Amino acid sequence: MERPLEGSLATKTVALCVTGSIAAYKASHVARLLVKAGAKVLPVMTASASRFLGPLTLSGLSGEGVVTDMWDPRFSGEVHVDLARRADVVAIVPATADVLARLATGRADDVVTALALCARGPVVAAPAMHPRMWAHPATQRNVAALAGVVTLVGPVHGEVASGEAGLGRMAEPEEIVLAIAAALGPRDLAGLRIVVSAGPTLEDLDPVRFLGNRSTGRMGFAVAARAASRGAHVTLIAGPVELATPPGVRRVDVRGALAMRTALWDALGADLAAADALVMTAAVADYRPADVSATKLKKDGERAELALVKNPDLLAEIGARRAGTRPVLVGFALETQDDAGLVAYARQKLAQKRVDLVVANHAKDSLGAGTNKVTLVTSAGADALQVAVKADVADAILDRVRALSGREAPPRASPPEPAP
Repeated sequence: MERPLEGSLATKTVALCVTGSIAAYKASHVARLLVKAGAKVLPVMTASASRFLGPLTLSGLSGEGVVTDMWDPRFSGEVHVDLARRADVVAIVPATADVLARLATGRADDVVTALALCARGPVVAAPAMHPRMWAHPATQRNVAALAGVVTLVGPVHGEVASGEAGLGRMAEPEEIVLAIAAALGPRDLAGLRIVVSAGPTLEDLDPVRFLGNRSTGRMGFAVAARAASRGAHVTLIAGPVELATPPGVRRVDVRGALAMRTALWDALGADLAAADALVMTAAVADYRPADVSATKLKKDGERAELALVKNPDLLAEIGARRAGTRPVLVGFALETQDDAGLVAYARQKLAQKRVDLVVANHAKDSLGAGTNKVTLVTSAGADALQVAVKADVADAILDRVRALSGREAPPRASPPEPAP
């Protein structure tokens, strides 16, 4: 189920910049989606990009001539200045390792980098490169230098042109367009410090085996990504998952429940004053092995018994420590019961853990899926939401966090006046 895009960028102008990666062919899909969402698209290409994608393709999709150099005769003044004046957002799709390096050092030696340096609005880039290029220390230094200046979408883990797989594949066009829309969206969580936990915890039996669960972390990562897009300062405490860190998010990786406990208290502070909200999406193991073997356990007999000890209830500990209404506490209830049983359990969890909101969902609706169907349970009632992509579910949760934090909802934008 796709998140609806139609009309979401009405009246906005996007300078769509394409650089020389084999993923450039996907920029045509991005252009089509942007136009469908109501945006005016100004296509810009580097010389190397035209070796992968014909300029006529982008021109036909956008209805605009493609700018390829700094001396375009159609412009009476400086090309990059004029484009920057017209564009609400500059999107670089795909963004090669080379263009990231040039952006990080403030170079303006072609029309794309000059435009990005002159942009009056946000700059969004979708990196695409071989996984070894992405992992190279030089690329990672450049990415760190661009933090807070350029919003990166991806890369994601997957197969690249060489047939190898890893972290370096460009994000899908739909996700890129959503990120462009988000960059122009409300910053209603600006200033809020939000801690998000995500993914499973893995409890080791020996150097080879562990106890775990099927959580992918996608819901928590969606919450972290949307919170950052809406202006929050986000710390993401992640169990072992193969997901890229969302743009603008500080990430702390952990493995087991005890490590997550330490990371949570480090992020929240002993008096809980270091955060305004905690969204606890992580599926923390209830038990861990009583003893962890230093060597691989061997088969011995037809049956084996495993001694387990109970893990601490991380959210309940925090709820018990909280004296007032800060931080806002959000828990999750993942169950296999029917709807009535799910809500009843969520209400019980709400009271026992002393939290403000419990997001209740069925395992069949969430685990491994790109969508989710949740019920938001508070002391005031239970609101069942329709099935939606996890980014939209994340926004619904964050709307509640904003309200519980005492923030008013941003005013709705007025529709554009019809042309005379």
